[in-house]
Amino acid sequence: MALQHPVNIQMAPFQGITNLVFRKVYMQHFTGVDKLLTPFFTSIHKQTINSSKGRELLHLKENGVPVVPQILSKDADEMIRFANYCEQLGFEEVNWNMGCPYPRVANKMRGSGLLPYPKVVDEILQKVLSEISIKLSVKVRLGYQNPDEIEDLIPVFNKYPLSEITVHARIGKQLYKGDTNQNVFAKVLKQSKIPVGYNGDIFTKNDFEILHQKFPKLPFVMLGRGLLADPFLPAHIKNEYIPGLSEQTDIIHRFVDNLYFERRKQTNDGLQTLGNMKEYWWYLSYSFNNPHKVFSLIKKKKTFDDYEDAVNSIFNNFAWVGQKADLFRKEKALK
Repeated sequence: MALQHPVNIQMAPFQGITNLVFRKVYMQHFTGVDKLLTPFFTSIHKQTINSSKGRELLHLKENGVPVVPQILSKDADEMIRFANYCEQLGFEEVNWNMGCPYPRVANKMRGSGLLPYPKVVDEILQKVLSEISIKLSVKVRLGYQNPDEIEDLIPVFNKYPLSEITVHARIGKQLYKGDTNQNVFAKVLKQSKIPVGYNGDIFTKNDFEILHQKFPKLPFVMLGRGLLADPFLPAHIKNEYIPGLSEQTDIIHRFVDNLYFERRKQTNDGLQTLGNMKEYWWYLSYSFNNPHKVFSLIKKKKTFDDYEDAVNSIFNNFAWVGQKADLFRKEKALK
């Protein structure tokens, strides 16, 4: 039997996809994940969070795996309010998002838009960490305009008792295009006094193996698009038992059906469920033998009945291939 890898695996946060329902249903069907990050919270203007946002923080753990709430902010007071609220609920850690690459966020000096401003980051951390007792971790990119920006940030981070740093090895301007920069990541790993984990383009077990050979002492990796495309990926990486493709297909079918009905329940049969499921199917389709035809069956459905018929047609007419064909990497127009 192959030895299991000691590296911990975290589920990356995706707005609109990895909400409370997704995390709960995912952890009922799959193994290998050690930490779950929530999609980011923002606009925390009061001491208490409104009910719709608060519902996303109902579970401290899923199937025994800890959940970490994430905040997107450049306001120290807002971060303090959020951290204290999460601590009152029983969470042990919050995460600060300095990695979101989208211009509508970055242009407001939030997410990766904060990375060119180490003095601002320093001021925020100094105030926040003097007033909270819950653990604070950060998720960053190598920079927004260029990868050298991270070199001015690491000395700032090293001044504070951050619990860990997750680095997506791209700059914000790249979004998800182009290659990751593992050479700059190697510098970060060497210079940081804080545990550093890797995020970016781990789509298959082989991707992880190559990364692990280059950085054998990595304490953790964060999986995003690769996990969405193949939910078995964390178990593959850890060399845990995974059934054959036929049984995998049955598990995936149960998973997407459970996710769909749980989302309907959460939204009181709101049609936004279809939008949520379509967004997820864009990723999941890449583990079927004909991704474009699979997604085309889903993307224009406007009623629950039509969606359910499309899902049944997919599982009756297309083959689940998992990460075997590495189809997600071969898709050039990544979302």
